[in-house]
Amino acid sequence: MASTPNRLLGHLGDSVVRLEDPPLVAGKGRYAGDMNFPNQLHMRMVRSPYAHGEIKSIDTAEAEAMPGVVAVWTSETILDIPPIDFREGVNPALEMFRQYPLARGLVRYVGDPVAAVFAEDPYLAEDAAELVVIHVDELPVLIDVYDPPQDFKDGTTEAALMEQAYGDVEKAFADAYKTVEIDVKIGRHSGVPLETRGAIGRYDESKDILELHGAAKVPHRNRDTLCRMFNRPSSGVHLHEGHVGGGFGVRGELYPEDVLVCAAAMRLGRPVKWIEDRQEHMMAANQSRQQRHIIRAAIAEDGEVTAIDDELYLDQGGYIRTHGTRVANMSTGTLPGQYRFPNYRAVCHFRLTNKTPAATYRSPGRFETTFVRERLMDAVAVAMDMDPVAVRRRNLITLEEMPYKRELNVLGDSVEHDPGDYVAQLDQAMDYIRWDEVQAALMERRAKGELVGMGLAMFFEKSGLGPSDGAKIFVDTTGAIEVTTGGASIGQGFETAMAQICAEAIGTDYRRIRVGHGQTDRIDYGVGAHASRATVLTGSAVDKTARKIREKALDMASGLLQTPEDALDIVDGVVIIKDNPSGPSVTLGQVAEALVPTSPSRGDRDPYLSAEEWFHIDHQTYPYGLHIPVVSVDRETGGVTIERYFIAYDIGRAINPMMIEGQLVGGLAQGIGGALFEEFVYDERGEPLSVTFADYLIPTLRELPKPEILLTEDHPSMRTPLGIKGAGEAGITGAGGALASAIDNAIGVPGAVTEIPVTPQKLKKIMDDNDV
Repeated sequence: MASTPNRLLGHLGDSVVRLEDPPLVAGKGRYAGDMNFPNQLHMRMVRSPYAHGEIKSIDTAEAEAMPGVVAVWTSETILDIPPIDFREGVNPALEMFRQYPLARGLVRYVGDPVAAVFAEDPYLAEDAAELVVIHVDELPVLIDVYDPPQDFKDGTTEAALMEQAYGDVEKAFADAYKTVEIDVKIGRHSGVPLETRGAIGRYDESKDILELHGAAKVPHRNRDTLCRMFNRPSSGVHLHEGHVGGGFGVRGELYPEDVLVCAAAMRLGRPVKWIEDRQEHMMAANQSRQQRHIIRAAIAEDGEVTAIDDELYLDQGGYIRTHGTRVANMSTGTLPGQYRFPNYRAVCHFRLTNKTPAATYRSPGRFETTFVRERLMDAVAVAMDMDPVAVRRRNLITLEEMPYKRELNVLGDSVEHDPGDYVAQLDQAMDYIRWDEVQAALMERRAKGELVGMGLAMFFEKSGLGPSDGAKIFVDTTGAIEVTTGGASIGQGFETAMAQICAEAIGTDYRRIRVGHGQTDRIDYGVGAHASRATVLTGSAVDKTARKIREKALDMASGLLQTPEDALDIVDGVVIIKDNPSGPSVTLGQVAEALVPTSPSRGDRDPYLSAEEWFHIDHQTYPYGLHIPVVSVDRETGGVTIERYFIAYDIGRAINPMMIEGQLVGGLAQGIGGALFEEFVYDERGEPLSVTFADYLIPTLRELPKPEILLTEDHPSMRTPLGIKGAGEAGITGAGGALASAIDNAIGVPGAVTEIPVTPQKLKKIMDDNDV
């Protein structure tokens, strides 16, 4: 799509420059580390060095005696604070697995918070934390999620057994022409944002208001959880989002440290700041992904996959944090992807281990199941001696079948695919990259001894998690426009997208619009930025509210200009007469002036040029796409070089193509990391072995290709007025499956990659075992 960065109005579809960037590139951002208040204290966590054990005692005397230390807390200090609830509230079946702000009785992973030190500066707090002595009787450590469940309080470490199914799976397998089964694994990894977590608690006793600064992503839901935990009204808890150095699912959930800085601010009477170091982040922030799937397919004689049966083991770690069973639900609910699969069953063993708790990470459940599903489709192609593309084409849902309903649930919403032409997109992609020509060239190179190959993975996404979102818009007497939302900005260009939507609907320059977000004292409700929902839900609410502003402005201007409303238009923030654009006119500021409460020209109209509207959605939206990489493999080392990478994605409608492409590129970097490099590893005692970047390898610019992107708007969503679908996770979703397919093709061993990340060491072993 053409880029028009200087387009005056910033219409929808224009790649205008981001409003967020000037303070960031000038070094004037306000991150959690930049936030300070007078007389603040600093908190340092004391973490368990044991993966599992019974706490016998915690000796804090030496730390408390250290000059500059104000307090040292253990769980005994805060017995009145309950465990941290799930984001949607208490789930009775899972209550026993929640995490207290400080460990009570047991520690369940290395890094489990057992004490908190509060001191005059962060260095004193760190020194004092090293003086706290923990006595623990070690207990057996559960590391392998596939081992039988162990006892856990009143239950077992299998916290839940979750099943989703439709059709008659048993009959389909009994009638199958062939069956195929694979056993595949996804390693344990997570987002590692440039900015580690941070939180600042502040209590204003004069107003009885508790503030939390630093937590992002879902501020309103975190506020509601804090209100329940501290028994406070929502008007007495305010969350404030600053700039965010990367979200990716890791940031913004309610962690023990967030609760502690709030409790300490109230009890110690001073602001309390906590910033984690990188080692803490690697061992204490949410991890994700680790799953094992034993999955089989029933196949008809023509290559149709008539049934899927999946047994999934999910490694949750030591506790269930605020996400609850979201990843398990999304895994079982989205596994079929865009294939028809008339009979389906997935059973998830949701199990606890003595590792850092797990939760969502960019494309939760979909990155994992796309890898699994696409590995299975490649295995079907081998079993049927069919071309992998032909197998996919045979099983894709067609446009004529849309909207396509399944008896599945994703986050409380039944699955119903938006209209989309999956077959046509596959054809478009293959034409774009000249599939046959590339395959022929690769065959020539393989004949000369090179290990090169091309892979394919198709995916579909879920976005626009509802059911509702709202927005407020106020136009002041200068014509400046303020949009207030319950959304959140975690680097995705939220402010720019909302400003473009508002500008389009009203008829003004997007640069005249200020977008507020992440401030719970400015708007009563919001569900933040997660599940690729911000543009879909919040954007639709902004569009609806902006259209109300336009309606009010034209109504008032009609009186001021003595001209019928339908003869007026708003261009560049000025109400003009369509047939006489150079004639009489009024600015939006003048219209706002005419609507102030004391204005004699207001009449019986409601005061102010302002509006508040709500958008409600009945189902999530389902954008879709595919990844095609070309790779070469080093025969001596097992190293993988990505020579070319192509992504096709149907966005429904693009607000700002440049930002969407940026999301795809960033997501791809993380997908490559998860497919080839990144993995949290533990030894048999539960000791984490990946707590620095020397051990947890993330890709650098050297390993990342510049992807070719085909961004299409062929099938706008039927669920949103602007046709918008989400874009935040499409760059990562297909990467694992596509790269595994390409590596198989390169080394000439179908089905060779059954586990990601496929590190050089693992790939070298695969090649040695197969005499490559």
